[in-house]
Amino acid sequence: MNQHPGGAAAGQRYASVFRPGLYEGKTIVVTGGGSGLGRCTAHELASLGASLALVGRKPDKLQAAHDEILRIYPEAAGRISLHVCDIRDEAGVRATVAEALARHGAIDGLFNCAGGQFPAPLDRISYNGWNAVVQNNLHGTFLVSREVYTQHMRQHGGAIVNMLADIWGGMPGMGHSGAARAGVWNLTETAACEWAHAGVRVNAVAPGWIASSGMDSYDEDYRAVLRELKTKVPLQRFGTEAELAAAVVFLLSPAAAFINGSVIRVDGGVPNARHSWTLAPAERGEAYNGFPQYEPPSLFSDD
Repeated sequence: MNQHPGGAAAGQRYASVFRPGLYEGKTIVVTGGGSGLGRCTAHELASLGASLALVGRKPDKLQAAHDEILRIYPEAAGRISLHVCDIRDEAGVRATVAEALARHGAIDGLFNCAGGQFPAPLDRISYNGWNAVVQNNLHGTFLVSREVYTQHMRQHGGAIVNMLADIWGGMPGMGHSGAARAGVWNLTETAACEWAHAGVRVNAVAPGWIASSGMDSYDEDYRAVLRELKTKVPLQRFGTEAELAAAVVFLLSPAAAFINGSVIRVDGGVPNARHSWTLAPAERGEAYNGFPQYEPPSLFSDD
């Protein structure tokens, strides 16, 4: 995987598979928009003409994402707002959604990307650790979705995409995140039923092992585990941020107008691997990376 920390790639535009101008006149809220998968998706949406409300806990990351987007897409000036918010705080979420509406006048789409977890077996997860992950991944997704729906989408329609994970069959080593993401899955299906009458579609994406910057947050022991995971993927590689972003952009788009309550797995087929079947080394296959500013995690620097 090639890194693009600077040089020509730093100013290159996103090579999206979607038509130019697809999101012109539309406003999308992206939580966790300052880094990783949220940052990548924000870039693709900006390249397609969207106005953006980027939400996150760290103002420096939000500002860096904002400045980076404007360097590449100067035409987006005035179309991006930044909102510092802890999505676990109900009052803060309510105020943030109101601020985004006051700034943009509408919220046409929401990507609930914010979240986080840490590796640990169940018997070593404290209540505080469990609660922090569930609050962030499940409660935060609910709060932002509810406020976007009640403050705007109930009257105007829209599309929501939630973040899951490769939770099928359990999530050993990250049971707190697996439980929270499973809750988001059920929340997605429930909201898809309850809110459809208002013209609101609610779907989810479930990334597998995506080589995103979030991998660098783990300790060296877990980073060593991550390096070996691609051998468990039928496609025999990690995914790119752009491959996940493309699924999000599709689900937010008019092309997904009759898709509701669904999950798109972006995982290279991991749940289809079986202990009774030895995965053969990959003979061919090509990753999609439309994001020139993509920087693979440092743990792969020796690959």
